[in-house]
Amino acid sequence: MADYLYLFRGGDAGRGDMTPQQMEQHMGKWMAWIEQLSKAGRFKAGEPLAQEGKMVRGRKAVVTDGPYTEAKDVVGGYLIVQAAGLAQATELAKGCPIFETDGSVEVREIRELKH
Repeated sequence: MADYLYLFRGGDAGRGDMTPQQMEQHMGKWMAWIEQLSKAGRFKAGEPLAQEGKMVRGRKAVVTDGPYTEAKDVVGGYLIVQAAGLAQATELAKGCPIFETDGSVEVREIRELKH
């Protein structure tokens, strides 16, 4: 078993037209999906991310406001799950409610740092 990172991108545009009741239902789907992963022993950690932040770049570590990217590319949160391989981790990601609002899930294996 290995750990996989889910990076949630976009999806905010589709939520903009939701009523408060629809938003509550959508968030309920997120909680149910995470609960399902947890009960299956797959969920390890995860949180939403604030929209504001800073970027530190280059050899001089220049700090700027950001990240400023297209809305579809903004990382809105993450989960860490455990799976037998990339195929299984990808299959588990298909249950994510972000697809209802045209978002995406990037699935990446977390490599173990060798000391």
